[in-house]
Amino acid sequence: MHNYATALVNKASHLVPNPYRHRIRGHRVLITGAGSGIGRLMALECADRGASEVVVWDLSESSAQAVVEELKAAGARASYYVVDVTDQEAVEAAADETGEIDILINNAGIVSGEDFLDNPQENVDRTFAVNVRSLYLTTRAFLPGMIKRRRGTVVTIASAAGLTGVAKQTDYSPSKFAAVGFAESLRVEMKERGHRVNSLVVCPFYINTGMFEGAKSKAPWLLPVLEQEQVAVHVIDAIEAGRHQLVLPWTARVAYVGRLLPVRAYDAIAKLIGTSSSMDEFVGRKNPAPKS
Repeated sequence: MHNYATALVNKASHLVPNPYRHRIRGHRVLITGAGSGIGRLMALECADRGASEVVVWDLSESSAQAVVEELKAAGARASYYVVDVTDQEAVEAAADETGEIDILINNAGIVSGEDFLDNPQENVDRTFAVNVRSLYLTTRAFLPGMIKRRRGTVVTIASAAGLTGVAKQTDYSPSKFAAVGFAESLRVEMKERGHRVNSLVVCPFYINTGMFEGAKSKAPWLLPVLEQEQVAVHVIDAIEAGRHQLVLPWTARVAYVGRLLPVRAYDAIAKLIGTSSSMDEFVGRKNPAPKS
């Protein structure tokens, strides 16, 4: 059902003129956090679609280098930079070396998965630094060039948790609410100023990348855990189609409908379908510490 709905949307986007459509072929793409997960898969997908170069930014040099080697083995032009995307000086220096970018995919993100009172403040600060602050630093570095060339796409990988609150996500979910607000406000601002730069926000449910290891869908018939390969393809499809928003699966849009209900009713539905307790068995994976 989801694949059919996506196909219809993509077909419709080709029938209606859209100034924000952005082919991957022949353009430079930069992906943050591309050393693993959907970042890596999006990099491979962009290479497969003929990107002139795929630039990998990651905190782990070994991971970034491995992805670049994989890209080059596939015949693509690729490069990597070891960047802490929360560090303004590091981002500005790496951006200067990277040069002009046509498509920026802000993919770097972390999650702690702790109850509010068990989550140290340093974890909260780090979550907001990676998931929110980095958006401003990377976008500020490359947006002026896009505006000048009257062409570009800024992608914000947010989350379905940016549409509704979830227990054990009192840092992650608010950071993704902020990411959604950032992308939407940027989209509106670009249009109001007459800039032909697209802002695409992506809000996926849990993806089987390991980042949310242990998190479960209590209603897989409604909100299935997503396959990372499919998510990567859908994101790149959305870029090329010039879409402004991508919610995966489409049924996650129930969060918007829920906002129209009284809070008690909304909470009851969340409990019924299990979204409020989906993190009960969360394990996750360790995230590398920032380099000093």
